[in-house]
Parts: sequence; structure tokens; C-alpha cells
Amino acid sequence: MIDVQEVSSKKQALIERLKALDSLLVAFSGGVDSTFLLAAARQVLGEKVVACTATSIVYPSRESKEAMSFAKEKGADHVIMATDAMSLPDFTANKPDRCYHCKKYLFEKLKELAAQKGIKHIAHAANLDDLKDYRPGWRAAQEMGILAPLVDARLTKEEIRFLSREMGLATWNKPTMACLASRIPFGESITEKKLRMIQEAEGFIASLGFTQYRVRYHGAVARIEVVPEDIQRIVEKTVRDRIVAKLKEIGFLHVALDLEGYVSGSLNRALREEKA
Repeated sequence: MIDVQEVSSKKQALIERLKALDSLLVAFSGGVDSTFLLAAARQVLGEKVVACTATSIVYPSRESKEAMSFAKEKGADHVIMATDAMSLPDFTANKPDRCYHCKKYLFEKLKELAAQKGIKHIAHAANLDDLKDYRPGWRAAQEMGILAPLVDARLTKEEIRFLSREMGLATWNKPTMACLASRIPFGESITEKKLRMIQEAEGFIASLGFTQYRVRYHGAVARIEVVPEDIQRIVEKTVRDRIVAKLKEIGFLHVALDLEGYVSGSLNRALREEKA
């Protein structure tokens, strides 16, 4: 339940935080949070804001395209930056600190870009809810001095969606998305082949009209997660047969449906069990 007065107060805190900056480079993925942050920063700082979208085999290509489209629509200064996290052994080894190494590498690239453009501050779009889960990338951001204005304003995902809708942003109800490496269990090495298989499989599921989904990579098995209300539809024979045929064509030997449904960061459960 949204407390409108509280959210309004948080929005004002965000505005005040942004006003204190003379220029800002926003790490812009095109998701709900970064789109809201970029839109808010543009309202406050105008042309003193630059958006940067990183492209890589690790990121869903449809996300990058949507980010480009939004930035063009708003007339924002937008830089497309090619990155290569796959060149990092600490990333491809896929240990629990995988995201730390990827984010550190990304923030280093952003710092180089900011220096070239004479921009003093860099921000990423982490929100308050992100801190509840295992987020090694957060540590990298803190070490690198990257700002988190949405966290500073104590904004949750639900509140960001509410404010995005209020601002007329089409992303207000956009499904959550994460890098493709998050589909691969820790300890299983990350390869371009696996990432391409995941991207193609998820792209096909999206083409069938599903909006919130994941294809988790378990070797020969593709484990599909959709929201509970979509489970009935995905097991309909026509839909099921098309998905099974396509995923086998992609290279999976078995196709499974997770009856629990979509759970953000479900592969992090293994870490919690190890600590228990």
C-alpha cells in the first residue's frame, strides 16, 4: 500500500539530492529504476545529465534497444558503451562474488567516460529493496564512489513504479530484468554459448506474449519461471509444444517448468542454504 504523502516526501528528498550535483552521468540500463532516475535527473539538471548504456552479450539485447529508444525520445545525451565482462576470469568463473567483479569493471569504464566529458558524479539506480538481497555489485559501487540517489531517498521498487506512472513513464509497469549471467547457477562457468542459448530461449518466450519470465540454465535442462498466473497458459498443449520444440532446437535436452513460478534472484537461495 502506497503512502502518497511519504512517497512525495521521498521524491522531494531525491530532487534535493540531485540539485546538489553540478553534473551527472547515469548508468542507464533502460529498466524501471534507471529510467526513473534518468527522467528525474533530466528534470532537475537538464542538459547537465548524460546517460550511458553498456552493451554486451551479458545483457539482453532488447533492454539495450529500449534504452536507446527512450533516450532518443527524450532527447537525452546518450552514450552507448561496448563492454566485455567475458574477458574477466573472476566473472566467467561464476563464483558468488561474480557481480562484484562485473560492476567494478563497469564502473571503471564509466569513470573513464565521466572524466572525458568533465562530469564529476556518476549514479546507478539501485533502490532500497535491492539491499535486502545478496548484491555484491553494491559493494563495488561503494568502493568506486558511485552515487545511489534512489537509495539515499529511501525509495522502494513499488514507490518508483508509482512515481514513474505519475510522471507518465511507460516503464512504470515494466517487468524486472537482470543480466543473463544471473540465469546460471554459481559454480557453473559462464560462456558465450550458454548466454546465447538463454537469450534465444527467453526471446522466444517473450514472443509468445509472456512478460515476466526467466530461463534458468541447468546444463542440459532449461528451467522456466513465469509468474503464477501464467502457469496455466504456458502448460496449454499448443504453447507447451512450441516452447519444448524451440528450446530443444536451441540445444537444451530437457525443458522443465518451475511450479513455484518466477522468483527474483531464486539462484541466490543456494548461498543462503550454505550459510545456514
